[in-house]
Amino acid sequence: MVVSYIGISSLNCSCFPPRLCFAKRKQSAVSAAMSDDPISDWILSEGNATQITRTSPIGGGCINNARRYDTDAGSFFVKTNRGIGPSMFEGEALGLGAMYETRTIRVPRPFKVGPLPTGGSYIIMEFINFGASRGNQSVLGRKLAEMHKAGKSEQGFGFDVDNTIGSTPQINSWTSDWIEFYGKHRLGYQLKLILDQYGDSTIYQKGKRLVKNMAPLFQNIVIEPCLLHGDLWSGNISSDKNGEPVILDPACYYGHNEAEFGMSWCAGFGGSFYNAYFEVMPKQPGFEKRREIYLLYHYLNHYNLFGSSYRSSAMSIIDDYLLMLGA
Repeated sequence: MVVSYIGISSLNCSCFPPRLCFAKRKQSAVSAAMSDDPISDWILSEGNATQITRTSPIGGGCINNARRYDTDAGSFFVKTNRGIGPSMFEGEALGLGAMYETRTIRVPRPFKVGPLPTGGSYIIMEFINFGASRGNQSVLGRKLAEMHKAGKSEQGFGFDVDNTIGSTPQINSWTSDWIEFYGKHRLGYQLKLILDQYGDSTIYQKGKRLVKNMAPLFQNIVIEPCLLHGDLWSGNISSDKNGEPVILDPACYYGHNEAEFGMSWCAGFGGSFYNAYFEVMPKQPGFEKRREIYLLYHYLNHYNLFGSSYRSSAMSIIDDYLLMLGA
């Protein structure tokens, strides 16, 4: 069975089945581009198509609408958002482009981002026919490690633009020190959002103590800025019709490669995945002690996105680390 490309938004990254939003399923034949339709304009010019034969809605996340455009030059996948300008899709396109350029794991190739004439924005990208499964775990682990190994930055930790993790802003200001970057732009930023949104001073104060005292977790290791997908959970992992792994809907930045496993509690990575990964990117001392510091970022984000049901998981990690570090 072949499953069409579905653009599942990274907002739906809880381990529970995502609540999907479906557009009304109408199909239309479009024979010519209209001047007020920049999507069709691009497809019929730079997309090298002469005719759009059909457009059809695709089930996706609740942030964006998704459609498939079938043409005589092949199919395109298009996401639109009527309420947000192009900056969100620009961040996605830059991330997809950076991963695509590593020539390692397959990602949808981005083609065009722009504003909609009535407000909002769009992104046009490669349409990928998905296979019936998420593919081979060993191949996924090896390909992901190859991407981390190939995607390097000379500017330090961060990314060229800020982007989003789900609908939460993700600050990617370039920073030379990983501990500073992760403490300020990942954990610290999420903790401040929790304080502002929920007034939860307890988790804020304890979390800030952890940030101040977490440096011993990173002793005696080399941390290079690697290109990360940034939001690697099961809904953002699939395979193409040939069984090759595909990853999508990124929240990219350059960071410590171990941070890629921060959504492992919701990704289903097994032993074969990690064995294959560490054959390419060897495990560094203290990996097991650091694992939950990277889970914490995503639990805090889930607290911000979905509410206090994720508070206890985040607090448990913080308390365990404070005890371990004697902080």
